[in-house]
Amino acid sequence: MTDFDFLDGRWNVRNRRLADFLDPNSGWEEFDGHTTGHLFWDGAAHVDEIVFPSKGFRGLTTRLYEPETGEWTLNWANSRTGRLEPPVRGRFGADGTGRFHGDDHHAGRAVRVRFLWSDITAAGARWEQAFSVDGGETWVTNWVMTFTRA
Repeated sequence: MTDFDFLDGRWNVRNRRLADFLDPNSGWEEFDGHTTGHLFWDGAAHVDEIVFPSKGFRGLTTRLYEPETGEWTLNWANSRTGRLEPPVRGRFGADGTGRFHGDDHHAGRAVRVRFLWSDITAAGARWEQAFSVDGGETWVTNWVMTFTRA
């Protein structure tokens, strides 16, 4: 499996994040980060740590490929809580875009979560997160990361 091979190694990450993940009018904040990723299991697993120096926390993502379903699970944890959040599941399409969905809670509300990986090249990639409170009818994109090779 090679879907996340592109993410192996060191990256600089420009973040753009909504102040309130459910309010598209809450305003965007921008900040830098950097990440280092490693492949395992011949590309069927990928783990990275992302550091947000100005925010005072780090994140850890584990991506695991399930041969039986042909899907990936993406699992996120951050150093503030030490808790593994519910996974998102999905796959990359013929157009090269990875689409992953899951269920979670934010600010006491049930949300549908969507991750999109796109614009993938040897030198860059884009990730975005969106939440839906109406079962996926409408989405609020609340975090965008632009990756450039370090």
